[in-house]
Amino acid sequence: MDAEIKATPDDQFWFAQFRIGTYPNFNQGVAFPQDAQSLNQFFRQMTPNTGVFDAEIISDSLDQLFNRIGNSVLVTHSQGGIVGWLVGMQSDKVKGIVAYEPGNFPFPEGEVPPIITSKFGDIKPAVASKADFEKLTKMPIVIYFGDFISDKPSDNQGEDQWRIRLSLDKQWADVVNKHGGKVEVIELPKVGIRGNTHFPMSDMNNLQVAEHLAEWLKEKGLDK
Repeated sequence: MDAEIKATPDDQFWFAQFRIGTYPNFNQGVAFPQDAQSLNQFFRQMTPNTGVFDAEIISDSLDQLFNRIGNSVLVTHSQGGIVGWLVGMQSDKVKGIVAYEPGNFPFPEGEVPPIITSKFGDIKPAVASKADFEKLTKMPIVIYFGDFISDKPSDNQGEDQWRIRLSLDKQWADVVNKHGGKVEVIELPKVGIRGNTHFPMSDMNNLQVAEHLAEWLKEKGLDK
């Protein structure tokens, strides 16, 4: 399939979208490394899409992986979050899901909330059959969100885009837990871990983030 990639620079967009700051200024207290080499490597990762994002193809491949490796905990990040929910509904070998700042969530038919709007783009919640959705209520799930997320509409791109995603996340957690699930939503600043961007695994306080996850895995009996 042919695809057109336009030579349009968008570095500053991603700097803001991922809550590092408003280019060239970093958010005050941000845990993202501010040296030139780290920033250079960050921008090198912002590559254009070269094809369609097909979540079902990716989830099918992960389902096959779980068939090979057996019972495991699935860790996802960002756009990979929706793939994680699909795999969790597809494989009986997923025993828990850890999601870092997922962007969308599958609601059961008949309980799908309306589209959440933002001046920087809207989110249409995903939909799953009730039977598939119920599978996500049978495993422990923890969802992490970082810092610099507004609790009300904001003129700051990153703050507002992740405001609506966090809002949708909380709605989804309520629905899952209403159906007997075990979803925990962790806002890192509220547990004393501050300054995190959309990339807590590469922020300077990533050991604190990892330790929090390790405690959660131990608590749920998933660290064996």
